[in-house]
Amino acid sequence: MTNVYNILRRPIITEKSNYQNTALNQVVFEVAKEASKASVKDAVELIFDVTVERVNIVNVPAKRSRKMQSGRTTVRKAGYKKAVVSLAAGDTIDVFEGVS
Repeated sequence: MTNVYNILRRPIITEKSNYQNTALNQVVFEVAKEASKASVKDAVELIFDVTVERVNIVNVPAKRSRKMQSGRTTVRKAGYKKAVVSLAAGDTIDVFEGVS
């Protein structure tokens, strides 16, 4: 991982992440498997020009589900790494603006 742009994969936009964004001033990203808290902090501060107070990282496990038609065939969703980034008061990221 030589590039900070490879650390952040995509923002995760769900009902819970919208609540965290509005009430707790936190944003949620899917990050690379090799990413650490320090590398996520550096990437968010560099790309979005905000001040990061804290980073929490969660390894989301893979999940299995069944297909509707047969009921026997299982589909496996891959696991991923998720980072919850707490921003300083007054800082926002434009990706999450306008989502309610």
